[in-house]
Amino acid sequence: MLVELGMLEQRHKAVLEVLNGATVTDVARRYGVARQTLHDWLRGYARNGMAALSDRSCKPATCPHQMDPEVEARVCAIRREHPGWGPQTIRHRLGEEDVSPVPSRSAVYRALVRHRLIEPSRRRRQRGDYKRWERSRPMELWQMDIVGAVKLTDGGEASVVTGLDDHSRFCVSAKVVARATAKPVCDALTEAMRRHGVPERLLTDNGKVFTGRFGINPTSEVLFDRICRENGIRHYLTAPYSPTTTGKVERFHKTLRAECLAGKVFDSIEDAQAAIDTWVTHYNTKRPHQGIGMVAPAVRFALANTGDSAPLAEPTPEPAVTAPKPAPKPEVGKGLGITRWVDQTGRIGLGGFKYHVGRWLAGEMVEVLAHDGVLTIAHRGVVVATHPQRFRPGRQPELRPAASMRKPRLATSGMTVIRMADASGYVNFAGTGYRAGRAYAGKQVEVSLVGGSVQLTVAGKVVRIHPARHDPAKEHGAFATPKGRPRKKAGAA
Repeated sequence: MLVELGMLEQRHKAVLEVLNGATVTDVARRYGVARQTLHDWLRGYARNGMAALSDRSCKPATCPHQMDPEVEARVCAIRREHPGWGPQTIRHRLGEEDVSPVPSRSAVYRALVRHRLIEPSRRRRQRGDYKRWERSRPMELWQMDIVGAVKLTDGGEASVVTGLDDHSRFCVSAKVVARATAKPVCDALTEAMRRHGVPERLLTDNGKVFTGRFGINPTSEVLFDRICRENGIRHYLTAPYSPTTTGKVERFHKTLRAECLAGKVFDSIEDAQAAIDTWVTHYNTKRPHQGIGMVAPAVRFALANTGDSAPLAEPTPEPAVTAPKPAPKPEVGKGLGITRWVDQTGRIGLGGFKYHVGRWLAGEMVEVLAHDGVLTIAHRGVVVATHPQRFRPGRQPELRPAASMRKPRLATSGMTVIRMADASGYVNFAGTGYRAGRAYAGKQVEVSLVGGSVQLTVAGKVVRIHPARHDPAKEHGAFATPKGRPRKKAGAA
């Protein structure tokens, strides 16, 4: 008859067998446990008898990194007070309240999930999947858009014309309108310019109130475009179906809905405007913003007082907003910049940082101009890229004038073949055409492989560097004919 033993009885039996002379290895093999486990049973049995053979909890006696109950309660209180705040903003508030130690962002997130104050969800896209950009100073670019969802007691729904400074995230416009037609939207724009000044550029989507691009006559000028033109503002439009281009103002809409509009019904447009104005004041001056290093947008926007904006060409009889003229910028080709070679990835190096120029300029020399924290990159007098200048802490890159222009660098040594450039300035290598330039049409060009790039050289000087696009399997045949296929003589049979 089979007798089923309990877990405690099996462990006791195994211990007794070892105590009666059996080896630990044999007993552990028969009972299907590790030798270390059997030794643990023996030590526990010697100290506490049968009680040591029962199952025990694996929970540690102490957890030094566990969040204090008082801190966790404060996290939940902040979240209930500000339902739109996320873990990072709550963590910043704890730091302002001198909580020590400040819990990590993930610890705050887990606390909110435990108390069911947020719903855990998988991020649809990783942060690294987004191509982020930001203007280098205030008043350089505004993003404008329209958001609805302002509910009224009479059953209607109003809209808000919003505007955001790209660099500082400062809200320059949040005007409630009954209908977002051309006139109210343009009134919101002129009101924002009277209050804050005229930006250099404006970025909007392709709505009919912003542009006539998709109207009956694509070349017609709508009122919004006219105001931009009369005030010297460059009006940029997003590509169709590309909401992430105006991502900053779209993200502002999400915050506006969550913290100001969610679950509220207003008696009138005036009441809605008063509530939004109060919230915008808090947003601009008090609320820390994650996108700009947890400071209030007003801190960054204060730099606009240096007077970089242009005077307002007032479309109404009211006085125009005036501002000092900006300092003159250096002109391309005047020898005021520095020079750099573009590498095979289409980038240049300056001050320990890489700046993108374009792969089509690989191997070319470009001129870099620095002005007001902005780098302007030009090739043969034509601007090809602009970037905000980056600095290491306590250090600025040394800017050498164009008079000390670098000499063309020598070709990299390695296996080389010679090809004749065609009439368009292209050479053929491994079945793929690489551009040398029309200036070298009909001339011999040396082709070398340098890492993952193809280097074109004339008279020992690099003229172009291209990323390798050919089939590597065809390289053997290319190097087997270092001077190309012999040309047929004219009149040969």
